[in-house]
Amino acid sequence: MNDPTRMTAAELLGLYRSRELSPVEATRAVLERIEAHNDRVNAFCLVDADAALEAARSSEERYSRGEPKVRLDGVPTSIKDVFLTRGWPTLRGSKAISPKGPWEDDAPLVARLRENGAVLLGKTTTPELGWKGVTDSPLTGITRNPWDVSKTPGGSSGGSAAAVALGMGPLSVGTDGGGSVRIPAAFSGIFGLKPSYGRIPLWPPSPFGSLSHAGPMANTVADAALMLDMLSEPDSRDATALPYKKVAYSEGVEGGVTGLRVAFSPNLGYVDVDSEVAEAAEKAARAFEEMGAIVEETNPGFEDPVECFNAHWFTAAANFVGHFEEGKRELIDPGLEEVVAAGERYSALEYLAAAEARAELGLRMSLFHEAYDLLLTPAMPIPAFEAGRNVPEDSPHRQWMSWTPFSYPFNLTQQPAASVPCGFTESGMPIGLQIVGGRYEDALVLRASHAYETARPLDRRPPEK
Repeated sequence: MNDPTRMTAAELLGLYRSRELSPVEATRAVLERIEAHNDRVNAFCLVDADAALEAARSSEERYSRGEPKVRLDGVPTSIKDVFLTRGWPTLRGSKAISPKGPWEDDAPLVARLRENGAVLLGKTTTPELGWKGVTDSPLTGITRNPWDVSKTPGGSSGGSAAAVALGMGPLSVGTDGGGSVRIPAAFSGIFGLKPSYGRIPLWPPSPFGSLSHAGPMANTVADAALMLDMLSEPDSRDATALPYKKVAYSEGVEGGVTGLRVAFSPNLGYVDVDSEVAEAAEKAARAFEEMGAIVEETNPGFEDPVECFNAHWFTAAANFVGHFEEGKRELIDPGLEEVVAAGERYSALEYLAAAEARAELGLRMSLFHEAYDLLLTPAMPIPAFEAGRNVPEDSPHRQWMSWTPFSYPFNLTQQPAASVPCGFTESGMPIGLQIVGGRYEDALVLRASHAYETARPLDRRPPEK
């Protein structure tokens, strides 16, 4: 374990403090890994090696004085290219956004990372505006799964997932409006958390409004919890953020699951699930029982809310693209144009009906969590499929929501939900387990994820082909 690219953030920080490794050495190793592998997977759309090394040298000086910053000083970290980052263009995978800038602002979470000494490496790829569950765009091309480059890593935070999985920095931040952290975490064999809505302040607001959450992506739950400690700190630019309460998420992951009431729903009552995925999820549920949880197989009792989700998602896309300058709309992804056109056809009454349906779903899940502390499901019903497609080849559907039925319900309800690796298919592709908590129970989701990760550790390093 003398390769910095195989280390967690926690391990790096320990070695920095003991002076056995320097932030400059770790950053150089990560930059070399990006140089060696990014052409294969297209995880980064922007790498700023000079800025990263300058930040690493500043970090090394602080350690030499015995004055490191509080949490992430010297840890190489990437940023999904939807978050404003001072000095770098934020193009959101779109040819319709000018790179000219000026780019003078940091989004809240980027500001928190800088304040805590993270070494920012660059921006990771996203589909245009983060509109779908895979990662490709007219601007940056196709991003590929490091476990099998013929497959998608998922999306829309697929660049971040591929980067973390391949050791191109142990930490990244993504967004999740319908599964965009959990989908690529599941497909790429890493951990990803969608916290409760408002837990991490966002500015500017997401095009997808109150569906969209920011979330940490890492190889371990402990690293993600460490990120949430700082990413959840207040920022007055987000008027919808939750009232800030100082919580040390990283200190609460060790509590275990003994005595927790856990519902296991293998299919939510309506999802067709791949047999290998179903078997892995069932084994994971049994592991919770072995760890002392009280596990019951049951469904939360709602029908597929896809029409409700589509009404929110499509109209949000139409509203955002409607602000583009004349002539820019013709530059957008054809699939996104379909979604925008569909959004423009919704009436105000149809949107309000969807809002009512969303409220009913939220109520149902609030009542469900009076009986159960956690809900377990597969994160995805299928393993990763061919890169460059919006849906699997044999799918009769056109839109990505058709194969993500476990993720988007919990964007509608704004609950915390995570994907933790729980196995592999026979062909070697990762499988994720989704762990859902009641609203605001972010710490509990992290604690349960850590307990499972500890009880069923997996080798998460993809083969280097």
